[in-house]
Amino acid sequence: MQTPFATPLQDNGDLLVGPLRGPRQMLAAQQYDNHTSIHDDATAQKLGFKGGTIEGPTHFSQFVPLCVATWGVRWLEQGCLSAHYRNPCFEGEQVRAFLAKPKDGATQTTIWMQREDGTEILRGTASVGESNPPSALEQRISQLEPPEKLVILRDVRVGMRTARQRVRMGFDQHMGDLYPFTLADKLRVITETSPWYTADGATASPWKKPVIPVEMISVLLNHARDTKPFPVHGPVVGLFADQEIRLIKGPLFVGEEYEIDREVVALSGSRRTESMWIRTRVMRPGTDEVVAAMLLNSASLKDSYANYAADLARL
Repeated sequence: MQTPFATPLQDNGDLLVGPLRGPRQMLAAQQYDNHTSIHDDATAQKLGFKGGTIEGPTHFSQFVPLCVATWGVRWLEQGCLSAHYRNPCFEGEQVRAFLAKPKDGATQTTIWMQREDGTEILRGTASVGESNPPSALEQRISQLEPPEKLVILRDVRVGMRTARQRVRMGFDQHMGDLYPFTLADKLRVITETSPWYTADGATASPWKKPVIPVEMISVLLNHARDTKPFPVHGPVVGLFADQEIRLIKGPLFVGEEYEIDREVVALSGSRRTESMWIRTRVMRPGTDEVVAAMLLNSASLKDSYANYAADLARL
């Protein structure tokens, strides 16, 4: 089988296991709403973390070789990773990806990632194609309890949608204050390299065009700031709590233009967070043809909102 990855995988009978990797933290300088983010050491430590966290979708790259080994190159066109982030990962830590080998031709299976000490970083599902059981996040969102009184998200409503925006990602394109690095910067440190991610190497791919890595699809879809964003009260520090990236008519290609829109599909809460679940659709410009989609639980930390207690008392 043709494969674009040289990642050494272990076949443990019922499992495919990737190597230990040390993902890089590239968002220390991230800013939004004129403040630093959870990826900044000082900001993260104020909120009870030991340091700036590595962004969740960074870990998706370690699953891609396992999925391609399981389902072939088709996975790069119609693959899905759906995960709940369970624990943060920090610069210098080693993590490993696991995939339960699907049985009897199944096209969906369980995935998880562990730190070297056995701590679980994320858990979810990987799949290929359309006729599958509900993904990890589809199951999760169907079981959400109605949130208690919302403060940060009190003006957000399910069904709110943004206007369509054009997006693209070039190798040397600066992706704004949210993502203070380029695709070229990422490719120098990505955990799983592939010639198909490069202009020269892509000539040997089925599509003859360089592919945007799955983890960078998150950057492509999140970097564009809406002219009329959802009405979140702030300033507030947020994090990704759940994320699903689904290719429908992929891959997505470097330098190509796409159009996206975003819709709030659920609201939820926990002791520490208020969550807005956003589905982003990726379409070919000027059409309604959806080529990829992302479901993201964007969680706002209550402790980071200075007016939380006062606003709650007034509501």
